[in-house]
Amino acid sequence: MKRREFITLLGGAAAWPLTARAQQPLPVVGFLHGQNPAEYVRAVAAFREGLDAAGYVEGRNVAIEYRWAEGHYDKLPALAADLVARRVAVIATGGITLAALAAKAATTTIPIVFQTGSDPIKVGLVASFNRPGGNATGVSFLFNLLAAKRLELLREMVPSAVTIGMLMNSTSPISELERQDAEAAARTLGLPVIVKGASSEGEIAAAFAGFAERRIDALFIVTDPFFVARRRQVAALAMRHGLPTIVPTREGVEAGGLFSYSANQNEAYRLVGAYVSRILKGEKPADLPVVQATKFELVINLTTAKALGLTVPDKLIALADEVIE
Repeated sequence: MKRREFITLLGGAAAWPLTARAQQPLPVVGFLHGQNPAEYVRAVAAFREGLDAAGYVEGRNVAIEYRWAEGHYDKLPALAADLVARRVAVIATGGITLAALAAKAATTTIPIVFQTGSDPIKVGLVASFNRPGGNATGVSFLFNLLAAKRLELLREMVPSAVTIGMLMNSTSPISELERQDAEAAARTLGLPVIVKGASSEGEIAAAFAGFAERRIDALFIVTDPFFVARRRQVAALAMRHGLPTIVPTREGVEAGGLFSYSANQNEAYRLVGAYVSRILKGEKPADLPVVQATKFELVINLTTAKALGLTVPDKLIALADEVIE
């Protein structure tokens, strides 16, 4: 072989890895959510911030495939299967624990990073908080453990309350866990509880009418994305019936609800993004402890309180992370 031919061949061979690297596809992250994208703009932005902080920028060095069930939870298994067929590198889930369970059922090999308000051990997502095992880890709000605190705050907001109403998603097994804890806390406080379920806008309206007939003094909304998505209807009905109501999230207070006490969900989505980044860099979900949310926020709408003829105790004003006037 002539020297010039050899140099040309060598130069071409040296360029092969560069060409191959240039043609390598971006790693793909699957994002599986139980709700509507319009309701979770800030959450998705926080998720991207978690990725960005570790150097992963959507469209530059990572791609994200979004799958939204838009409240139709029966679609989650098919959406999860679609992401598995897409051979994504990681699946991040949000909006409802059923999304994480659907992903878990769809794959035992693709890493899953969830955010959930349920106990991830009880629902079968992980073996333990410190050593998750398997292919899943994530962030837990433990909403069911917050139920007692939320009920105590409702009692402080309405100290004259004798009977509490409780509205839950009648089709969600996850909501049942918080209902049980809230009822146990109510018994400790000596408060009778009237529980009604709803799984449609019509049933929500009917439930409020039923609460009015039973003359409840205050209302506890069980944490569920179903009610978050219908927060404006819940706030309007609470106002119409004159019911002081603790709603699941700050978005519900911004929509006109009286007050909320919950984990900072945007921070949770940010943590999910950070965990996805670590997995993309080679870490295993089995070795990443489940993070328990530590940031909680009390948000009060004074305008709503005034419209209800309610005086918010100074103690709650002082404790509030945000007061809407």
